[in-house]
Order: sequence, then C-alpha cells, then structure tokens
Amino acid sequence: MTVTPLAATTEIGADLRVRSWVFDLDNTLYPPETQFLKQVEQRINHYVVRTSGLESAEALAVQRGYLHDYGTSLAGLMMHYEIDPHDFLAEVHDVPLDVLTPDPGLHAALERLSGPRLIFTNGSIGHARRVMEKLELTRFFDGVFALEDADLIPKPDPRTFDKMLARFGVDPTTACFFEDTPKNLEPAHAIGMTTVLVGPKALVAEGDHIQHRAASVGPFLTTAMLDGDPQ
Repeated sequence: MTVTPLAATTEIGADLRVRSWVFDLDNTLYPPETQFLKQVEQRINHYVVRTSGLESAEALAVQRGYLHDYGTSLAGLMMHYEIDPHDFLAEVHDVPLDVLTPDPGLHAALERLSGPRLIFTNGSIGHARRVMEKLELTRFFDGVFALEDADLIPKPDPRTFDKMLARFGVDPTTACFFEDTPKNLEPAHAIGMTTVLVGPKALVAEGDHIQHRAASVGPFLTTAMLDGDPQ
C-alpha cells in the first residue's frame, strides 16, 4: 500500500463543508512523545496486579490484551472481575500533569474552526477536564463525551458513536473525527464521518477507513485553512 503523504491530506478544507469537529483527547490533542499515558498505564498495571494477583509483566500483557479486545482495560476487567469502575477511573487517572504543556499553534487553529468542537474520549470525564485545563483547551470546546456518558462502553463500539452524535445533535456526514487509534476510525467512517488519523501510526496504518493522515492536529488544521476554507 502506498501511504498518502501528510502534505497531500490537507485538501479537507477544499473538498468538504465540515460542520462539526470531533477530537479524541489523549495522544491526539497533545504529542504522544510526552509519555503522559505511560503514567496512566502504570497505574492500570498496579490495579490489575492487585485485582488479579498476577506479576507485573503478566498483568501488563493482560491489560494490553483487554485494550485490544474490548477497547479499554476497564472493559476487560469488568468482564472478568468484580470491580467498581468508578473507583478504577478515579485511581488510574490520578497522575501528574507536568509533562503536558499548552500549544499556542493548536489553540490558534481550533479558534478558527467554525461549528461545534467536541471531545470524544475513552477516558473519564474528570480526566478529560483535568487534561483540557492543563492544555488550556477548555474554552475552545463546546462539549465533552467521556466514558461515563457512554455507559462505560468505549470506542470503537458503534453504539457509543450513536450516543455521542445524539447527545450533541451532530450529523455524521458533515462531521470530521480526529483520532490516534486506527480501529476507532472504522465505525466513524462507516457512518459517514470524515476521518483523520493522527500521530505516529498515520504513516503506517492501512485501511480505507483512514481518509486523511496528520502528524499532529495543529499543523494539519493550519495547512488545511491555507489550502481551503475548512467550514
């Protein structure tokens, strides 16, 4: 497969009248190079070790398997153990935010978008609010759809996409979805959303459900604005 160069993906402004902008949060609206989610992964590992009795390495393999099979480690834990999901979310997301810094370029790009701007995350609502505040993103967004809003059913479950769209009255055929996990773009593409894969996987992931590719959100949007009106 020939991967579309990043520079060639910016025609989004020229070929689409986007009315709603939907963004994943973690590793999408900040660089994965921060390793911020590693802290969360470590806390999940401690939780799985305590819950399962496994050694750390075995627990890590289990939690990654849950993430792959169920969409989140929490969903897998709920399938196999009796746990309090809200306690889990509070515990694993209680991590320092010092590695996250605001991105003025991203702020400027988001500010120029016309139409609703939404966060759609598999994280908790408390986690989303903390991260958004640290990144100084809160004022740019009109709503957040977190894991609790999805009744703890994570992306890529199509039911969760339906709930998110219904919550905000979004027409998927005029919405654009930015996400760093390729499989989470599959249901989005199936219902007519324009899809943008963000981050390191953008140059290597395959599939027709990936319509646009971007190293990061801010430069992608900025270039799209220069090439065409992204509205």
